[in-house]
Amino acid sequence: MIFSGRRARRTLFACMLTCASPVIAVPGTPVKTVEISARLISQFHTGHDETRFGPLEFVGGLEMTSPARDFGALSAFRFLKPGGDFIGVADTGFWFFGTITHDAGKRPSGVSNFRMQQMVDASGRPIDRKWEVDAEGLAVKDGIATVGFERDQRVAQFKIDPDNMKAPVRQIDYLVPTGELRQNRGFETVTHADPHGQHEGGLVVVSERSLDKAGNVYAAVIEGPHKGVFTIRRDGGFDITDGAFLPDGDLLLLERSFSIARGVKMRLRRIYGESVEKGAVADGPVLMEADMGYQIDNMEGLDVWTRDDGALMVSLVSDDNHSILQRNLYLEFVLHQD
Repeated sequence: MIFSGRRARRTLFACMLTCASPVIAVPGTPVKTVEISARLISQFHTGHDETRFGPLEFVGGLEMTSPARDFGALSAFRFLKPGGDFIGVADTGFWFFGTITHDAGKRPSGVSNFRMQQMVDASGRPIDRKWEVDAEGLAVKDGIATVGFERDQRVAQFKIDPDNMKAPVRQIDYLVPTGELRQNRGFETVTHADPHGQHEGGLVVVSERSLDKAGNVYAAVIEGPHKGVFTIRRDGGFDITDGAFLPDGDLLLLERSFSIARGVKMRLRRIYGESVEKGAVADGPVLMEADMGYQIDNMEGLDVWTRDDGALMVSLVSDDNHSILQRNLYLEFVLHQD
């Protein structure tokens, strides 16, 4: 649904921070095909035609709607094929799969073959308790999906099978002391480093807003040759909602802030790869910031991929919290390195 005004949107985000979306059981077959309608977004800055925002160039976007009651709450996604087939998790305890389609101008044009499946417990039964399946972060590598869960804090791995996602095959020690993780501010970012970079494909987790005594955000390299806890400097009241490594080894973070007076904001921040290290306080510059004058919502998911013409791409998705006032968005940018 399109917002009717800034006041409605600010009210919506106040609810977003205090209300939990219900988890709805999926009856019958474990995988459900979902019809998606997509409205094209041609302007990122509402009412303006510019496409360049710092080093990011807006390519296009989609506002996604569906009559299916389970659709929404999209909290993280990763491409299985660059810019095309994807896997994702909803914080209501669902897996989702689909394909982003593009037109002849390489702009996103729609979503096809969208399916959802409810997460299951060790016995294969659907989990309908929100606090157990608040999935927020996702990484993909070698046919394995690694998911970060809030509330019932854990990092678990699953074999990827779009036709039948089963129970996790194992859980991973996330290294950060459990007592330091805030209940609804746990691991929003789960990402693999580039296998040829300085972190050699290591697995990194970053919390949303679990802070140390200095006010920095807890994070850790939990797999790879340089395991250990580090922190990321929290800047300007923004919380971290997702991230992905760039080919040069830097970590691109998606961040969000909210206030009643200003509404919601999002930004992208580039964390220097050499500062992602045990015991360090990682930091880096802001690449882009956007407020409610732009086509944003509750931006929660990010992935980085390379287009067939060599362009380095950044894709974002939003979480509508199953609210009629919020939107499920897909946005696509070129990240220029010059």
